[in-house]
Amino acid sequence: MAYDKPWKSYEEQLELLIERGLIVTDSNKALIYLERIGYYRLSGYWYPFRERNNLTQVALDAFKAKASFQNAVDLYVFDKNLRLLVMDALERIEIAIRVDISHTLGKKNQFAHIKPEFLSDKFTKNIDKRIGLTKHNQWLDNHNKLINRSKEKFIKHNKDKYGLQLPVWIACEVWDFGTLSKLFEGLKPEDKNAIANKYGVSKGTIFESWLRSLNYLRNVCAHHSRLWNSNIVVRPQSPAPIDTNNGEFFLSNFQHNQRVFCLLCICKHLLNIINPSSSWGHRFKSLLLEFPDLQHLHLGLPSMGVIEGWEEWSW
Repeated sequence: MAYDKPWKSYEEQLELLIERGLIVTDSNKALIYLERIGYYRLSGYWYPFRERNNLTQVALDAFKAKASFQNAVDLYVFDKNLRLLVMDALERIEIAIRVDISHTLGKKNQFAHIKPEFLSDKFTKNIDKRIGLTKHNQWLDNHNKLINRSKEKFIKHNKDKYGLQLPVWIACEVWDFGTLSKLFEGLKPEDKNAIANKYGVSKGTIFESWLRSLNYLRNVCAHHSRLWNSNIVVRPQSPAPIDTNNGEFFLSNFQHNQRVFCLLCICKHLLNIINPSSSWGHRFKSLLLEFPDLQHLHLGLPSMGVIEGWEEWSW
């Protein structure tokens, strides 16, 4: 299909929204938001405000009664603050898991991350027929790129003094969340379980799924994508409540794993162990309580996967 939508000035964009029924009380302010944030990015926040076809539920161009431009901006600001809060949690989690993996492997051998005998056979021996490489080969390729790109002085010092091979407790400092989550996948089962047990989870495979999901969450936040009501594509496995000793944060209902609240509960659970005195949970609760008043559009925290009674949990 040929793309036939024409370019529109900011004024024309605003006129179009008004024609479709979106309430605009301050045109000058709305134009500033269109210039600074962009029509397309904001459209993800006013999309839930659009009328639906009764039969197909396909979104129509017209907006629901009382939907306003300011409602979309308020939702955008809430989502921005949510992403910033999530990145704060993920930074602490990423650093802690780096240490867990590097300490576990380093005890076996200082270069265990590059030696197949210290990792699982599935990770180091099974060849992907599409590309002719094992997952370990692929991981090493990415790992080496991160090392070579690094401008950190400690990396240069160690390469100059000891050569290209860096011990795992130094090399881990250049890993991003995706790199560490993929290496966790490659650990031997007993090593996975030992790290998972530290976080109150009995099975390493469950914890592995958590790291994959948190890496997905990190990528959403890092690219400034809409988060609050997005569908979680990489879903975590739910442990039994006995695994975490804090069952209120974990839901066996698969539907709830599709929304971001489940991942935020995982963040809270991990932070309870990484830093029990952290105020993150309180700040998260405060942010949820500041969710914009969109009852007139039938929107609220349930769209994030938040369930009834969450306020009573131990944040």
